[in-house]
Amino acid sequence: MSLYLWIIFGTIVFPFLLSFDKKIHFYTHWKTGFPAILLVGLFFLVWDNYFTVHEVWGFNSKYVQGIYLFRLPLEEVLFFLVVPYACLFVYEVIKGYFPNLKLDLLGRAFAFAMVLSGLLLTIFYLKNWYTMTACSLSSLLIIGIHFRLKAQWFNYFALAFLVCLIPFLIVNGALTGFFTDEPVVWYSESHIVGIRIGTIPLEDLYYNLSMLLPIVFIHEALKKHKKKS
Repeated sequence: MSLYLWIIFGTIVFPFLLSFDKKIHFYTHWKTGFPAILLVGLFFLVWDNYFTVHEVWGFNSKYVQGIYLFRLPLEEVLFFLVVPYACLFVYEVIKGYFPNLKLDLLGRAFAFAMVLSGLLLTIFYLKNWYTMTACSLSSLLIIGIHFRLKAQWFNYFALAFLVCLIPFLIVNGALTGFFTDEPVVWYSESHIVGIRIGTIPLEDLYYNLSMLLPIVFIHEALKKHKKKS
């Protein structure tokens, strides 16, 4: 089994097994979670494939199985199912175990920090495809969902995102060469700022936020519709 596939397996095994926990019973959210993951994942697969074709990033053949969907290895396709599932699981666990947290200050601080930094990075690095797209999209999503729509669940999303930074650093570190001589996923230096958290490009934070926030938005919208019906 390839290194990338082992990373995927390690990412999903505990969230999946704990999905049947008696308090949270995350499996009951599959009817709203999976449609959200698949819908957003389709968009990101197209984006991912386009950037791979144009060599904004790419994959080391030494660490993948060799099965491809267009230009994307099987493991990369699974990434867009496994990582959102794990993060959505963390989000629901935090909501379930800590339903009365006062998170207004955290939510506002998180939103302002991500929007301000995202917009500044977009303005100053317009020619960097990865920087510009990831940072601008994450900023626009927060502006629309938090500041305009005032989604009540956003504060819990902010906390869940910060909690997920711990496994994020481990998983993305493994993918970007922190534990290996060569990275599983490489990035073109001409399309990133060059600031890295260990071996992880700064843009990955904004990219992951851009992926996870609309998933939670759709998930919560479907839950609300389900309750009404």
